[in-house]
Amino acid sequence: MILTKNLDIRPVFTFEDAGFPSQVNQCIKKAGFEKPFPIQSQSWPIIMSGHDYIGIAETGSGKTLSFLLPAVIHVLDQPPIRKFEGPVALVLAPTRELVEQIRECAVEFCPRMRCVACYGGASRMTQSDALKRGVEIVIACPGRLNDFISASKVSMRRVTYLVLDEADRMLDMGFEMQIRTIIDGIRKDRQMLFFSATWPKEVRSLALDLCTNDPVHVQIGSCVLKTSDNVVQHTLLLNESEKLNKLFELLQKLHEEDSKQLIIIFTETKKSCDFITSELRGSGYSALSIHGDKSQSERKYVLDEFKSGRTNILCATDVASRGLDVKNVKVVINYDMPLQVEDYVHRVGRTGRAGATGVAYSFFSDKNRGIAKDLVNILNETKQDVPQALLEMAKKPFDNRFSRFDSSV
Repeated sequence: MILTKNLDIRPVFTFEDAGFPSQVNQCIKKAGFEKPFPIQSQSWPIIMSGHDYIGIAETGSGKTLSFLLPAVIHVLDQPPIRKFEGPVALVLAPTRELVEQIRECAVEFCPRMRCVACYGGASRMTQSDALKRGVEIVIACPGRLNDFISASKVSMRRVTYLVLDEADRMLDMGFEMQIRTIIDGIRKDRQMLFFSATWPKEVRSLALDLCTNDPVHVQIGSCVLKTSDNVVQHTLLLNESEKLNKLFELLQKLHEEDSKQLIIIFTETKKSCDFITSELRGSGYSALSIHGDKSQSERKYVLDEFKSGRTNILCATDVASRGLDVKNVKVVINYDMPLQVEDYVHRVGRTGRAGATGVAYSFFSDKNRGIAKDLVNILNETKQDVPQALLEMAKKPFDNRFSRFDSSV
């Protein structure tokens, strides 16, 4: 653990020591959590002391409750929210899936707090009406929230607790100006919190610019970008033409081990996502797809089917690489590798969450050689097996496409 300030604030090691209301503790107990995760243990006393805060920890490590539970304390310390007022706590996140994930967590662990999720692809009227009734916590995508602010459907004047979750992804998606527009309308004595699994220099600059006070930076684990130690990672070097056959071969093996285990297959494009889903369904597998062209109702249906286990294979683009917290996902398959190694970390993080174990398989072809060196570093960091061909590729670019690789699982 790395702490950038020498604070006389001790971590908490039990939920009771954190000082949450009894209703919150009852929710925690009902969920079956035995003790705080490291990021929670460090975050809660610092945040509840009023400091601006930067929390960096691997995916699936409990970051959402790290900022939601202190939000309850913060809201309770403010004057009550009346009709047409609020929010007091605002959480900004990059995708609909992550916003909905945080909202569900808020409903479960923040009793008596009115929470509204604002994102595109869902009814504006429903969201607007909920805001009018008064709300303590808003979780939103920057675009939809800006629309509501411009239309005077919501005011930021009561916001004193502001969270940017997955800020790196929001910058990647071009949301910086929208974020700054929102924050321009928020009072200067706000408390700013940043949470993410990765911390690139662009986000560091944004954080230092937006925080009115020098933030406390807590890093759980190594500063080096890494995946969870709980995930076994297999890298299979293949020609592009071999990938579909290898996928069916791998799924057959996994099906024989456990026909009901939850599997996520990541693809590069929406077209590829739909194609793989069609091929799987045509071969008798229970599979559905999720990507940016799906309506919100379709995406919700697909996620509900997957979470319930009625469908055990989810084909997805990177809309599901962050914020998708589904219990018991056992396997992640990178059918197409991402363009950036940070996205690889987030994809792999869909399994091995909250102390569980998982497995990731990645189909690596010649067109992915741009991330070969970074991938080798990621694999070495958690002591994974690294194919010799990948090591050679990481040392220097290949002039020719591969002709043949050992693609044994």
